[in-house]
This record gives sequence, structure tokens and C-alpha cells, in this order.
Amino acid sequence: MLKKNDLIPLEIQAVTSSEGSGVGRYEGMVVFVPGAAPGDRLTVRVVKVLSSYCYGIIQEILSPGPGRIQPACPVCRRCGGCSLQHLSYQEEVRIKGQWISDALTRLGGISLPLEQMLPSPLSSGYRNKAQYPIGRGPEGVFCGFYAPRSHNIIPCGGDCLLQPPFFGEIARAVCQYIEESGKEPYDETTHRGLFRHLYLRWGEATGQVMVCLVVNGPGIPQPHLLVSRVLAACPNSSIASILLNINTGRTNVILGRETKVLFGEPYIRDVLAGVEVEISPLSFYQVNHQGAELLYRQAAELAALSPGETLLDLYCGAGTIGLSMAKDAKELIGVEILESAVRDAQKNAARSGVQNARFLCADAGKAAAQLEAEGLHPSVVILDPPRKGCDEATLSAVVRMAPERIVMVSCNPATLARDLRRLARDGYEVRTVRGVDMFPRTVHVESVALLTRHP
Repeated sequence: MLKKNDLIPLEIQAVTSSEGSGVGRYEGMVVFVPGAAPGDRLTVRVVKVLSSYCYGIIQEILSPGPGRIQPACPVCRRCGGCSLQHLSYQEEVRIKGQWISDALTRLGGISLPLEQMLPSPLSSGYRNKAQYPIGRGPEGVFCGFYAPRSHNIIPCGGDCLLQPPFFGEIARAVCQYIEESGKEPYDETTHRGLFRHLYLRWGEATGQVMVCLVVNGPGIPQPHLLVSRVLAACPNSSIASILLNINTGRTNVILGRETKVLFGEPYIRDVLAGVEVEISPLSFYQVNHQGAELLYRQAAELAALSPGETLLDLYCGAGTIGLSMAKDAKELIGVEILESAVRDAQKNAARSGVQNARFLCADAGKAAAQLEAEGLHPSVVILDPPRKGCDEATLSAVVRMAPERIVMVSCNPATLARDLRRLARDGYEVRTVRGVDMFPRTVHVESVALLTRHP
């Protein structure tokens, strides 16, 4: 019987999709080991034992698996954001494809093989958004990330490999300003201190950058000094917006309700898959621009719209995926529960010159039922739900509308498999599933599936 601090030999067979831990078996007991790679032969120290599984840490790598590499980030173990930094990117893509295939088979009862597992065009420097908590350490003010399952800030200097290098320059300039201001970073335990978070956004197609400083108070000392420091840090980038967000609540929510413009505009602009978008601090926007365009191309290819067809986009957010296909359809109807997102979708349509689109602010299930009661029979329905997947009301209403094709975009292979199985019971055949790696070096992966209605 295993007990804490036992040293055991272990060979790693797989990697979990939840946290990116390696999985092996020792005398019938499943052992989870963070930072382990398939094929690793290890000596593992047991740190926690439960009834049918246990957790361990790597004591020694006896022989590395074929996909193991030296992590490029010195703090990835403590930060926890990049659970797969110890794998080659080729191995990571292979593993993510296996996660999707396993979910389809085990949870969906679908024997169809994964058609493709597409890598991200960029495996580093791809994130167009960063949210850094601000802290103070022995060497002064710093930006960083929260360690897993804690609010301890791990300093990274803004130099995260998933983000463009100029984000680090901006972070250092803001930290310099904070030191000069004479005010302290926020302490969430005491609710004292002024500077809470630094929030950055980047429009890759336009080059425009937003810098948003979140503070625990009505203002900051010498705001002109912050502006000059940021502009001087990035003379070759297009700083289009410098904002001050006021958040005085005792909350883990990053942004408050009030935002002041210190420089430029209250938003930045970008172009995604041909759709012109306006991005404010609160706007939802895909964090991997090139990866999102790749995903949207897969969805459009599977939708195969023709000019006489109506497209219904449920969970449409700011409308970008549906708007990117609107030119190929007779009409686009988008549905989103967030009123602000619907307003963004309407603006994005107008800005992009899309005249055959309308957007409804409603729960996806209720809107689908309402449209079905009105006699709407879309040719294609796009479902792009949150991680929890589609609810029963939405799927039932979609089935009653009897579209010829359903394209499902999912960020969770488990709920994708569940929802595909549900639709298959009601007369839809899963024709193909493709994977797209939108979030390299992390445990997240996107999928897009095509279902067609049985005659």
C-alpha cells in the first residue's frame, strides 16, 4: 500500500486534459505527476494518497520521453499558466488531438476518427491580452501572474512567452511609474494600496495597443507621467488607448464599472476574419488572432453556405464568427444573452458593411424556441457555447428547427462529445471533427464539428 513520501519507479503513459499532469500506474494505482511527459521513466515521490489514485512529484528523470524538452520559461512551474512547456510543440499538438479523440469515443460513443489536428500559426507570442496583478517584492514593484489555486503573485516582469515582447516593455514602464508615484500596490487582504492590475490588449491586424491600469481609488498621481512613461517604452508600437479603470470593491473581479481615458480613445480597433471590430476593456475578443482566423476558416468550410441560405449563430458573442460568413448567406441571425455583446455585434456589422444581419439579446435556448415558433428554418446553425456546453432547451429547439447542417465550435472536448451524442440521437450524423490549437502551451484546445440531418 502506497503512502506519502514513498519513492516509486513510474513510466508515464499519457497526459491529463484537466491540468496537463502525466499519468502512470504503479501496482494498479493511478499516479498523477505534474510536469511529466509521455514515455518518461521516472523516480516519483508520492505526496498524496487517495483510495484509487495518488499524486506524486518528479524526484529524478531516469530517461526522458521522446517529446520532452527543457521549458523555455523559468517560472512556468510556479506560474502554472503553461502546463505543457516541457513538451515539444509537435508532441503537444499530438496529445491534444488524442484528448479530442478520446472524448469522442468514451463520452460521445463516436467512432469517427479526428479528421485533423491543426497547430496554431504561432506557438508563442500569440496572446493579444494580458491581465497582470501588481505586487511589491524585495526588488520593488513588479507585474506577474497568480500561482495555481492561490493569490500569490509570481513575478514575471511582463516577459511571458505567450505574449508579444512589447507587453513586457509596457509592464516595466508602468512599474517604473508606480515606484515614482509614491503609492503602493493593492493588498487584497487589507484592501489597502492603490494599484491593482495592469490590463493590456493588442489589435494584431491594426497594431493598436490598449493600456488599462486598474486602481483602488478615484485617480492616480501625475497621470501625465504614466502616459509619458508608456509612450516612451513603445515608440514603435501604436499605443492608441491609455485608460484608468476604477475598482474600489472587495472583489476578485479585475475591472470596475468606471473607466477614464488618459490618452487616445476608449477602445482599440482590429480586423478579424474580415470583420472590423472595436475592442473596449470589457469586450470579449479571441486572444489568439491568427488561431481564431484558422478556426473560423474551418467553421466556414464546414458550413458551406450558399447565397439562398439562412445562418443562425447561437452564443454569438460580439458576432465575429457569424459576420465572417455573412457574405455567403442570405441572412445572418445572431443570438447572445449579454446586452453589451449584442451592441458590439451590431456595431461590428455596421462597421464591416454587413447589411443582412440582425442580432437578438436573449438566452440561446429561449431565442431558438422563439425563432422556431416563428417558423424560422435556418439552413445552418452555428453553436459556439461556453465550456459547459449547450443546454437541453437550446439543443431541443435546434432539432425542431431542422437545419440541414449544424456546425459546433467547442473549447471543451468533453461537453462537445456529450452534445454531439445528444444531437445524434435526434437524427443528426456527425460527419467530421477537426481540432484547432488556439492556446499553445496550455491545456485548452478548440474543436469544430459538422453534423448533417438524416433525410
